Amino acid sequence: MSDEDLWRVLRQIEGMPYGAGQVAALEQLLRRVDASDDRHLAFVTRMQATTAYTYGGEPAKSFVTFAWCLSEFDRDPQPYHQRHTHQLLWHFKYMVNGMLKFPELPLDRTYAVLDDMERRYRTAGHSLQAVHKHRFRVADHVGDTEAAEHWYRLWQSTPRDELSDCAGCDPTSTVNHLASTGRDEEAVALAEPVLAGRLSCTEQPQTILTALLMPYLRTGRFDAARDAHREAYRRQRGNLSDLWEISDHVEFCTLTGNEARAVEIVERHLDWLDRAPSPAAAMHFAATTAAALRGVGDLTLHRRAAGDRPAGEVSAAELVTELTARATALAARFDDRNGTTRQSEWIAQRLAVAPTGEHVPLSASLRRPRRPTGTPSTQAGPASAPAGSAHPVTTARATAARVADRVPAVPVPADATAADLLDFADERRRSHDLAGFRAALAAWDERFADADLPAPTAAHRTELRAAELSDAEDVPGAIAAHRAALAAWRELGDEVRAQVVAARLGVDLASADETADEGMKLLRAAADVLDVRGDARQRAFVHDLTALAFMERQRWSDALEALDRVPAGAGDDAHLDARVALHRARALDQLDRAEEALVEAGRARRLGAELGAADLTTAACLAYAVCAQDPADSVTACDDALAVAPDDALLSVRLTRARALMAADRAPEAVDDFVEAVTLCVERGNPGDAFLRWELANAYRAVGRLGEAAEVAEEAVIGLDRLGAQAEADRCRHLLAGIYEGLGEIDPALTLLEQLATNLDSPDNLPHRAQVLEEAGGILFDVDRDAVAAQRFAAAATAYGQAGMAVDELRARRREASARYWAGDVKAAVDTVEAADRLAATLAAQSDPAPVVTYELALLAEHGARVLTGAGRLVEALDRLDGVAGRLRAIEAFGEAAQVETFTGEVLLRLERPAEAERLLREVLGGLPAGSRPAQQTAWLLARALDDLDRGSEAAALREEHGIDPDD
Repeated sequence: MSDEDLWRVLRQIEGMPYGAGQVAALEQLLRRVDASDDRHLAFVTRMQATTAYTYGGEPAKSFVTFAWCLSEFDRDPQPYHQRHTHQLLWHFKYMVNGMLKFPELPLDRTYAVLDDMERRYRTAGHSLQAVHKHRFRVADHVGDTEAAEHWYRLWQSTPRDELSDCAGCDPTSTVNHLASTGRDEEAVALAEPVLAGRLSCTEQPQTILTALLMPYLRTGRFDAARDAHREAYRRQRGNLSDLWEISDHVEFCTLTGNEARAVEIVERHLDWLDRAPSPAAAMHFAATTAAALRGVGDLTLHRRAAGDRPAGEVSAAELVTELTARATALAARFDDRNGTTRQSEWIAQRLAVAPTGEHVPLSASLRRPRRPTGTPSTQAGPASAPAGSAHPVTTARATAARVADRVPAVPVPADATAADLLDFADERRRSHDLAGFRAALAAWDERFADADLPAPTAAHRTELRAAELSDAEDVPGAIAAHRAALAAWRELGDEVRAQVVAARLGVDLASADETADEGMKLLRAAADVLDVRGDARQRAFVHDLTALAFMERQRWSDALEALDRVPAGAGDDAHLDARVALHRARALDQLDRAEEALVEAGRARRLGAELGAADLTTAACLAYAVCAQDPADSVTACDDALAVAPDDALLSVRLTRARALMAADRAPEAVDDFVEAVTLCVERGNPGDAFLRWELANAYRAVGRLGEAAEVAEEAVIGLDRLGAQAEADRCRHLLAGIYEGLGEIDPALTLLEQLATNLDSPDNLPHRAQVLEEAGGILFDVDRDAVAAQRFAAAATAYGQAGMAVDELRARRREASARYWAGDVKAAVDTVEAADRLAATLAAQSDPAPVVTYELALLAEHGARVLTGAGRLVEALDRLDGVAGRLRAIEAFGEAAQVETFTGEVLLRLERPAEAERLLREVLGGLPAGSRPAQQTAWLLARALDDLDRGSEAAALREEHGIDPDD
């Protein structure tokens, strides 16, 4: 590789984000540079490495590269050294800060570097403001309060210059000092104008926001504290070098009663301790983490693999012991080095941090605070299915069995016999009065449990015991009780009552695969008997239960056929009639008979309201909301449900309402319902909250609240991964990548897209993999990382080709050619155009190409012409453009057609054919909006053509008309 190539690689590396990737690339380059004989390149590469190590989380390595550059600078001064003097003097600050963080480095060496720094600053005529600041830092680190105050005053009173820290970082250090000395109001006042200004440093505004966490909190600015935490942590969470600041966020969460969020942050960064950027950062993180975990109880965290330690689970208590010992030991090492007790005292304070009692809501996905829990419940629920697939109506069995607490209470008869009291309980249950049902059975047990009862009464009590167990979702217990009741009624010779119980038993059995056949057999037999011997209500009852069993098995046509056999009016049982209508609505909806489903849901909704049955009304409103074609009608139905919903239905109501609001383009309102749904899900221990967070993140994105969208989507990805929902986790990663891009956080977006491309690396996922690779290429191209963008476009084209998606492959090849051209590799760009041309020839042979094919062929012609122009092949470029604009206009791509014609005019000018260029460009300019960028570009070229035609006055008038600088 030539020296010129090495310089080009260095320039590309300079554009990489700080981190392990940039460090690895620089170290590989250094090996090649040292094998060459370019001293300038060796010096500049090490200068870049010093910065990369500092911000990439490996500051210890920067000591070596800095010392090499300083020695080279002093040993044999060269002209190129002078160009980097400012940067070298700036690096002294990195050295002082870094040396304080490693207890094995003697303090005398730090003082020596400070003295050398001061000498060089004086010699170069610079202010000593930065020197005083770093002397303050050393004094503060060792606990010399008097010296720290002395240097602080000098730092604040000495004029700034170009070697002072930036307009964000210098005030950040001041804020930290003011906060540590209890001057919170001064800290906030100092920071406000800084945050209101423009901060372009890579460390800002996240570092000053982190410094403000405690001042905001202690002065009661809770909203500002919350926003500062969210904004700063989001920017810092991906940078190993920011582990110290991440520790501050852990402590902030602990203090504000957000232990669950503290645990989430700890678990995300726990493995960073094994590769901490410095012992000081490890000490701080270990201490704040131990404090956060001390109050979380019996909790288990996942720790990733590191070195010889495999990945696995570790208890919070075990971590507290381990991390406390680590932080304390590191503090002792620093104090041994410093000859003071400052660090041990400071770490003891960090270890003692506990919630203050003032809860500050931080989570964008939870409405109420919660303490972190251990292993999530495996309880199923409407939120545990992927977004968009969960049916919001409660399950079929729950709809039939679960009753509401909101029905007006009916007093338990005081003088009822044992048989009458059981009949009363039965009626309360059929009327959806759960409280009355329970009260009646409690009264019965108190009065008659020890009585010598007739066999029919005992059989009835066993039957209702099964109902109690079913309501409590104890299916095995309900099955056993139903079997006992069935046997008792048969022994009594009451076959009708026996078949009613058999039908209930059949539904319970049908819910499990291993007993489904037995359950359906019992239901068919019960229906046959009750159709002949039962009354109208019993016939309606058995066919409704049969339908429920079919719905459990997702046999919707069979369910609807069973419901069709229900007698009209359900035997004058209005509650049963409402349930039948509700079940018909659900079956019809699943069979895509939406209009009929809506009618049945409306009938169930009306009957439920007339009966005052809250659970039936709620379920019917939700069914109506699902079936309604107009989102506004869905929202209204959900509003009605919310007004009467029992507590156990609130999750379904909130979720359905949120989705309806999103469909109605009322995303801001949907956010509130999604947040409430997530909160309810978490409170109930339902792991489906991960799916809901995914939907909530999308809602936040829709309303432009991208910071909260990112936070919630990150939580969703973690939760979905834990559930093993790989496909859904990847879809959420895709959403998150788009959110990051919207926030301008390009590198996290690219990291996610790279992970997605890896996850999708299988033949079944080729189209999605190609899409992700192309998106990554587009992001890279937009931020001028053209060489890497070309690689992603090339990989996308290959994947599209393997998937048989020729048009998409052509588009990716076209974009690859452009990226290679702008990366300066014209030869590779020409080769890519030629490869794309071969693919285009196949598509062009189609007899009646679709508009998208015409469009892509036209754009390839234009892009290829641009590449050929860059290669100096102007005649070929002009030939490629012939007829392209006309083809674009034929598919109504007028803007692209004008762009092609403008470029054609440029090529004509390069070929010294200004008369032709003038005619074409004048025609194009007449069709462009005045003042638009395309119009200015076209006018600029037209003025050049006029100049070439010796019509300077016309050219000048044109430039004045379009506001074009004559010197451009």
